[in-house]
Amino acid sequence: MATDSWALAVDEQESTTKTVSAEMRFNCVPVSFLIYYLEDRATQSLLNKLIRSNVVNNTNQVEVLQRDPNSPLYSVKTFEELRLKPQLLKGVYEMGFNRPSKIQENALPMMLAEPPQNLIAQSQSGTGKTAAFVLAMLSHVDPSLKWPQCLCISPTYELALQTGKVIEQMGKFYPEVKLAYAVRGHKMERGVKIKEQIVIGTPGTVLDWCIKLKLIDPKKIKVFVLDEADVMIATQGHQDQSIRIQRMLPKGCQMLLFSATFEDSVWKFAERVVPDPNIIKLKREEETLDTIKQYYVLCNSKEDKFNALCNIYGAITIAQAMIFCHTRKTANWLANQLSKEGHQVALLSGEMAVEQRAAVIERFRDGKEKVLITTNVCARGIDVEQVSVVINFDLPLDKDGNPDNETYLHRIGRTGRFGKRGLAVNMVDSQRSMEILKTYERHFNKKIARLDTDDLDEIEKIAN
Repeated sequence: MATDSWALAVDEQESTTKTVSAEMRFNCVPVSFLIYYLEDRATQSLLNKLIRSNVVNNTNQVEVLQRDPNSPLYSVKTFEELRLKPQLLKGVYEMGFNRPSKIQENALPMMLAEPPQNLIAQSQSGTGKTAAFVLAMLSHVDPSLKWPQCLCISPTYELALQTGKVIEQMGKFYPEVKLAYAVRGHKMERGVKIKEQIVIGTPGTVLDWCIKLKLIDPKKIKVFVLDEADVMIATQGHQDQSIRIQRMLPKGCQMLLFSATFEDSVWKFAERVVPDPNIIKLKREEETLDTIKQYYVLCNSKEDKFNALCNIYGAITIAQAMIFCHTRKTANWLANQLSKEGHQVALLSGEMAVEQRAAVIERFRDGKEKVLITTNVCARGIDVEQVSVVINFDLPLDKDGNPDNETYLHRIGRTGRFGKRGLAVNMVDSQRSMEILKTYERHFNKKIARLDTDDLDEIEKIAN
């Protein structure tokens, strides 16, 4: 797969950006505590792509709803069954895919079918869905035709580049197929026709290339991919732009839409964009609290919380721990307090590049940092076997300040994973937070016992 000179220039520019390298920051001193910030869905989605170098091995069940219920259900167990072009099969194996993932087993036969079938698929990061739709695009391209035939839109510049990298890797042995990026910074002259067969970009720029600059003839597009739909509709303007692009495409164009979540707003959007779809859902395994011991600590102030944290950390052996704060201000304060106590604190701020955050998460996963402090539930992408303790320095609330059951489950679900027993400690500093805690207790029908952190013997008992 030939990489155009512009993409190389972007890589060069990215590599010279004046940001402090994670390695430079963390090789200077051993780090024992880590402050971790994540802002939004797009950031989390990119982070998931970066920290997952291969397909996650899971046992989730796939549910397939076919457009034609009478059509025989077809899935594959090997890539050879798909009768791919030899150069694409070679690219698949070069990327390290030995056999199709669960979503690929069911999605690829639909995406490669003749006549083309439309698809709405729910899948999380690490399921191999990007490789699946990239393979579909590369398979449908006619390299002898020098105009765009496949169009993929992503919610952000960074996510578009990540998908582009997958296209370049999988198309490594298919150099006749060219790729263009319709993203900010790629200046094009009006009326100069694009000769690359695959275009990947963000909705606004793609729309400009179709309408204002007339670089793409939408009537010649054979495959349209809308990736990260849940992130897309969370970004102002993207939903309308995506629908406008879709309406310009020919009737026989194959429509493929992917999303990690499918709340009502995403379903409504998907149904507008993808007519007569097949639907694939990847069922998430239910997270359980059965293997997690839950406690709460009564505190009068954040200083009390800090002292309780120090007592817990000093009394029991903790392989790795995650601590959740409600705001960045609290996290900053906690970092300062830990520094005063002699702990070495690394502050990973929102200004740092996502790639640097990914490097820090890898270090945590590798055990080089023992405690991860996060302000956001976005840490749900981190499955680390050694995490034995989760501490809610602040209880999770939704945007309206009400109890957030799903976030509570995701937070304390970071421990007690892989069949091991875990420990969750909640800091309660007011009557209101006690009421919130009781809400979680009732919702999950699990007793949350009181823990006296001034009694070191009691703390030691809970660890056994």
